[in-house]
This record gives sequence, C-alpha cells and structure tokens, in this order.
Amino acid sequence: MNSKLQKRVLIISFLFIPLILLAMFVLYPTLKLLQLSFTDWNGITKEINYIGFENYVKIFTDSEDVWLSLKNNGIYFFMHLLVIPVEIFIAFLLDSKIKASKFFKSIVFLPYIINGVAVSYMFAMLFSSEGGAINEFLGLFSIDPIRWLSNKNIVNYSLGSVSLWRFSGMHVILFLAAIQSVPGDMLEAAKIDGANIFKQYTKIILPNIHLIVEMVLFLNVRGALQVFDIPFIMTSGGPGHASSTFTLYTIETAFNFNSFGRASAMAIILMFLIIIISKIQKKIVGGES
Repeated sequence: MNSKLQKRVLIISFLFIPLILLAMFVLYPTLKLLQLSFTDWNGITKEINYIGFENYVKIFTDSEDVWLSLKNNGIYFFMHLLVIPVEIFIAFLLDSKIKASKFFKSIVFLPYIINGVAVSYMFAMLFSSEGGAINEFLGLFSIDPIRWLSNKNIVNYSLGSVSLWRFSGMHVILFLAAIQSVPGDMLEAAKIDGANIFKQYTKIILPNIHLIVEMVLFLNVRGALQVFDIPFIMTSGGPGHASSTFTLYTIETAFNFNSFGRASAMAIILMFLIIIISKIQKKIVGGES
C-alpha cells in the first residue's frame, strides 16, 4: 500500500465515525422533522396522514399567538442588539490596564455559566410583585410595587433584561478575545497621535473585530428566536400569552394540543427564520454583495 493510499484510508477512518454520528443525530432527525411537518400526527397513534402544506398555512392564518410570539422574540433580539456596542466597549475597557481586570473578567462571565433554570428562579423571586427584592428596594423611595411579570406591557422587557444579564457576559468575553487579537502597535500609534479611548474604540477596534461582531449577531438571532427557559419558568408565557415565544408556543402546540405535525412545521419555520435573518444581517453588516 503506497503512502497516498494509506493517507486516504487514514483520513476516511477518522472521518467515518463523525460522519455517521452527524447523519444519525443531525441529518436524519432533520429529515424526519421535515416529513412530519407535512402530516397531522398527534404524537401518540401510529397512524400518520399526509396533509401537504396545510400545517404551514394554518400556522400563520389560524392563530394570532404565532405573530404575538414572534413579536416577543423580536423584543429579545432588539434588546440584545442595542447592547452590543456597550458589550464591545466593556470588553475594550477590560483589555485596558485597569486594576483587578482579571476579577472583573470572571464576574462578567459568571452569569453565563450559571444554570438557566437557577437564573430564572432567582429573577422570578427578585421580580415578584409581593415581597420581591426589586419592589422592596423601590419601596424605600415610596414607589408603588410594579407588576414586573404580570403586566403584559412590561413583562417581555423584564424577561429580556434577565436574558441580557445572563448572556451579555459571554459576548463581552468573545469581544475581549477579538480585541486582544488586534495588533498592539496600531493602538500604540493611535495613542501617540493623541487618539482618546473613544476614537481608539471607533476607528481601530470596531473595524478590526467585524468577524466576531457577525458571529455575535448570529448568536443573537439564534438565541432570540430559540429563547425558551426564561419565559417558561418565570411566566409560563403569561399573563395569557403575552410573554409566549415561538419556541414556547411550539412546545405547547406539540404537548398540550397533541399536534406534533404542526409543531414540526413550526420547528422547520424557525430553522429557516434563523437562516434567512442571519443571511440578511450578514449582508448588511459584512457588506456582501
């Protein structure tokens, strides 16, 4: 056996198991999900009837809850989007020679590694309208208790703030790693020329970390559209369906209404929404033609 053939056999051997696992746990479930999206399967019986695109049509025509859930997902998306410049600036400050920078880096990243269920329960107690720490603090200033989780006008912003607290730290660390890859001589030259921190941030840092910015934007899209644990635990989608998200509504459709076919169609729609929005976002930010 010659060296070229040995090399090919070795490469195929190393790739075989990952490809099999990819096919078993990614490709096959995706194809099965697509198949079920064209059926009326209830998740219990063996009988499966194909109904074509009926599920896809009904998702957007039979229920206002779908549009409400997408609107709620949009609140998460835009809240995280508006905070991205702040996250980059915090990363820039952490990269500077400030005192106890290592301590602050650990504190910033800590919320991300805490279990999401624990985070949700913790903030549910903080936001509680009766005896919650936030309302107790506001009471010191004679401010009436606010129904953070039961007022449909503010509940999504309350939940969005929890999402910001949990995930912004990870974004800061990603931006910090990107900033540390920026050549130091560029920043030194800017300092010599008299550039202040703001000019260094806007003229040097931002243009050199656009790839990480694109990645964080993708994570933002995916995370905003797939958010589930925070609204599920803190409000169960309430009051009414005011804080329900698309993923939460999909789970409810499958397990509460035994409509696995329609839930499968919703999952396929979610996948395409992530791809389409990410492509549009990448074209705008990355300047693709």
